[in-house]
Amino acid sequence: MTAYDAIVLAGGAAKRLGGADKPGLRVGGRALLDRVLTACAGAATTVVVGDRRPTVRPVTWAREAPPGGGPLAALGAGMRHIGADSVLVLSADLPFLSGDTVSELRAAAARQGGEGALCVDPDGREQPLVAVYRTEPLRRELALLATEHGGLAGLPLRLLTEELDLTRVEAGPLASFDCDTWEDIASARARIREHGTVLDEWITAVKNELGIELDVDTGVLLDLARDAAHGVARPAAPLTTFLVGYAAAKASSGDGPEASAEAVAEAARKAVALAMRWSDEAESQ
Repeated sequence: MTAYDAIVLAGGAAKRLGGADKPGLRVGGRALLDRVLTACAGAATTVVVGDRRPTVRPVTWAREAPPGGGPLAALGAGMRHIGADSVLVLSADLPFLSGDTVSELRAAAARQGGEGALCVDPDGREQPLVAVYRTEPLRRELALLATEHGGLAGLPLRLLTEELDLTRVEAGPLASFDCDTWEDIASARARIREHGTVLDEWITAVKNELGIELDVDTGVLLDLARDAAHGVARPAAPLTTFLVGYAAAKASSGDGPEASAEAVAEAARKAVALAMRWSDEAESQ
């Protein structure tokens, strides 16, 4: 697929949150805005429309006029910085948005040959702020709306989507889950701690916090920790995994993420073999 740009709308008054700084609210230890920026990390240019703040990666900042003028005004402000043929448009309050959903939307937009693709939630509601649009049709309709209404401030998004030929994409049940209320925030925080997802969420959070680009085979490391704990002593588990990481970093210094992952796997294999030999000696005595 061709390159794309992204616009993340991070303004708004968050009235249902009592005026809280919604993009900065944390879910799983990460700001909502940072979670969205991670999902669209492949964008050539990412424009965040809202107040400036520290972010997990570099972005271009923009602001709608007037501030708080609504999503179409914010989208118009962001489009001034877009150069790619397609643009991913997202709100900043999507805690479960993934790179897979972004890829699915982009593939659908390219495959159908229309003017874009947007996500449809499990209740059948269209989500125009989880969508990919072809740049030129989007510019055209924004310009027409601005001319017709004397500006974009205060206009609803449906005026835009009604005029575009968009493919509807039924993504996962949480792909377009957004956080409009404190109940939504509490639900998101509880969901990421569910047994089936908590490790993946934690590993992703740690990698982002440490600035690591590495596909971690959690199964290998958990097996290593188990073997070290059972074959040697319980405190050996965290110490061994640390040493494996240190050894892998030395072995792959200057290489890319793929080489680092291979180095982790090789160091883990050696450490597991050592732990098993240690355990066999203890049993033989």
